[in-house]
Amino acid sequence: MPFPLSPRTPSGPRRRTLLASAAGVVFLTGCSGGPEDSGATGGGPSVTDRARARAARDSSGLVDEYDAVMAVHPALAERLRPLRDETARHAEAFGDTMAKASPTVSAPSPVPSPVPSSVPSSVPGSEKDSLARLAAAERALADRRAEALLDLPGELARLLASVAAAGAAHAYLLMEGER
Repeated sequence: MPFPLSPRTPSGPRRRTLLASAAGVVFLTGCSGGPEDSGATGGGPSVTDRARARAARDSSGLVDEYDAVMAVHPALAERLRPLRDETARHAEAFGDTMAKASPTVSAPSPVPSPVPSSVPSSVPGSEKDSLARLAAAERALADRRAEALLDLPGELARLLASVAAAGAAHAYLLMEGER
C-alpha cells in the first residue's frame, strides 16, 4: 500500500536545491578571473604580469639554447627546428615581442664555420650530449612551470599548464632516439 502524500505540499525550492546552488555559486566565483586576481600591489607589477614576463624570458632563453645547438650541430637543425619554433611561439604567447623566426641553417659544410658570438661556449661537443642538455632544460622548465601555475589565476594558469605539457613532450621527443 503506497504512503499517502502529505497534506501540505512544500512551496518553493527544496533544501538540496538551495545547497547545490550555493555550492555552484561559490565554485564559479572562485574560478572566475577578475580584477582582484591580478595581484596588483599599488604601483608595482602584478603577480600575473611578473609570471608572464618570467615565462616569456624562460621561453626566449630556451629558444637561444636551440639556436646555439643548431649553430654548433647543423645536422640536428631539421630535427630541432619544429621544437624551436614552437618554443618561440610559447614566448610570443607570454608576450615576448622579440621571439625570432627560425634561423636558416645550411647543410653542414666540410669546413667548420666559426661559432657566432651569441652562441654559448658551453654547448656540448657531441650531438647526443647536446640533445640531452636540451631535454634536461625542457624538463626542468616544464617542472618549474607546473609548480608555478598553482599560484596563478585562471587563464594564465591554463596557458602555463599547456606550455609545461608541451615542454615535457619536447623533452620526450629530444630523447626519443636515445632509448
